[in-house]
Amino acid sequence: MLDTLTFQLLKPQVWLGLALTLLVAYALYRFGRTVLRHLEPHLAPQLRALLKWMWLLVVSVGWLATATNVAYLPDVPVLFELGQDLGRWFRHSAGQTLVILALALIAWNLVGGLSRRIVPDGDDEFSRRTVRVQTLKGVVDSTLKVIIVIVGLIGGLQSLGVNATSLLAGVSVLGIAVGFGAQSLVKDVFTGFFILLEDQYGVGDVITVNTGQLTGNVEKLNLRVTALRALDGTVHIVPNGQINTVSVSSKDWSRVVATVDVTYNANVNDALRVLEAVSRELSQDDEWKHYFLEEPDVQGVTQLAPDGVTLRALFKVQPKSQFAVGREFNRRIKIAMDQAGIEIPFPQRSLNFGEGPIEIKLTRDTPARPPAGTAPGLSGPGPSPLSDQERTQAPVKPSLSRDVEDDKA
Repeated sequence: MLDTLTFQLLKPQVWLGLALTLLVAYALYRFGRTVLRHLEPHLAPQLRALLKWMWLLVVSVGWLATATNVAYLPDVPVLFELGQDLGRWFRHSAGQTLVILALALIAWNLVGGLSRRIVPDGDDEFSRRTVRVQTLKGVVDSTLKVIIVIVGLIGGLQSLGVNATSLLAGVSVLGIAVGFGAQSLVKDVFTGFFILLEDQYGVGDVITVNTGQLTGNVEKLNLRVTALRALDGTVHIVPNGQINTVSVSSKDWSRVVATVDVTYNANVNDALRVLEAVSRELSQDDEWKHYFLEEPDVQGVTQLAPDGVTLRALFKVQPKSQFAVGREFNRRIKIAMDQAGIEIPFPQRSLNFGEGPIEIKLTRDTPARPPAGTAPGLSGPGPSPLSDQERTQAPVKPSLSRDVEDDKA
């Protein structure tokens, strides 16, 4: 018998047959264990343990008998004959159906295990990658499981002698009818899938949809819809299929367009020096420098407007920090211009009455100074002169929320 076994093991087809029978045996073992797991609440502990060992013994003996038949060892009479009987039984419908169910169960568990390895269920830390992968994992997971169920059902019906061709034709016709009736839903799902796959935007981004129709913070994103939270708290639910263009304000990095206007009577060179000094000061401040990705770019005079001269600087900053940085810049540049004696323009008009022009300049009356040491309605010290204002320390820290004018409906 040993010589026969050695000779048979030299054949590649014998090794292939042994591997296939081992795979089938493992599938049957897993299938039985799953059935027993569902029956555990209704079984006594001793009976449950006995059934587990009996099932392991049955599968092991069945595989040994089948392996003996595959290797063709007639010198082992009991196992060889049992292997022949098992082979004939598996060639009939019952055995094929059982194998199909077992293989489908293994594939089902394999898909779930791989999905959990990609994104663990216990990972509560929020990140854009986690949101994307969790959603894509759910899509791929559910799609593969549906394919497993369909293939397993068709294979089981075929093994039971049912012709599945007519069933497939009916399902195809039904699928076409449903597809025509749900074209918008299919479009939403496909668009949402590519939004997630290409990371066009994610939860937490500030986006503008369809060239300014809607703007808000992305609060929810799935395959079908995108939920935008406007600054006033309104939630806009936008089907993904209706999104044609998206402008993302928080992708990788953001930019502050820092502009300030000065009057035509002001010294432009002095104003540029003040603009550069405030920009450098802000970018080097310990409280604000971590927002800056590059040194400020002072562009100079960008426009000669009807009411004044426009100066501009550009700040490349962290995503979603452009709003707070812009507000702090506006506060500091106002104080710096006041301290330098450079006037920021306000509405002025020249009117001609007959032969000689009359110039009218709109000014504001200076309110009466409150009692020494106090301000009206406040218990603290009174307002400081413009030249004495503290520029580097803000009395109120600017909010990181976006500006109201960014929301359009």
